[in-house]
Amino acid sequence: MRIKNERIQLEQIQQRLRNEIKNSGLSQKDIAAAIGVSPQTVSRYMTDNIFPSLDTLARLCKLLDVSSDYILGLKEL
Repeated sequence: MRIKNERIQLEQIQQRLRNEIKNSGLSQKDIAAAIGVSPQTVSRYMTDNIFPSLDTLARLCKLLDVSSDYILGLKEL
């Protein structure tokens, strides 16, 4: 059962991240340039079960002006 719960939590984290990227008003190309990844990588964050490394997540949260605690489900907006 633990694996299922962990998968649900990861999916929720990914969904919050996707929502924040979509709501940012920034293009995936601009986001990629700002955080040091390729536009294809940002696209994969949006469409695949790919999650950024911790340092990339930190840069992404800063760019999107959103708390990493929110993205990780530790705190509400």
